[in-house]
Amino acid sequence: MVKIRLRRMGAKKAPFYRIVVADSRFPRDGRFIEEIGTYDPRTEPNTVKVDGEKAKEWIKNGAQPTDTVKKLLKSANVL
Repeated sequence: MVKIRLRRMGAKKAPFYRIVVADSRFPRDGRFIEEIGTYDPRTEPNTVKVDGEKAKEWIKNGAQPTDTVKKLLKSANVL
């Protein structure tokens, strides 16, 4: 199954996330198919940048966003 999920980047105790499309069998920070956005929880307010067209295309093709990514997509007015 293809999922849209977060990939953790950044230094220790300074997380930064990339929103990626990946096969659910791959590890969290492992191989992915495509990067469609970023999420930075350390800024005020939290920064979410998403390529809406790519996200909608992947969801239309059957990719399932995780609960956290679904909330981020709604806050970015993609869903």
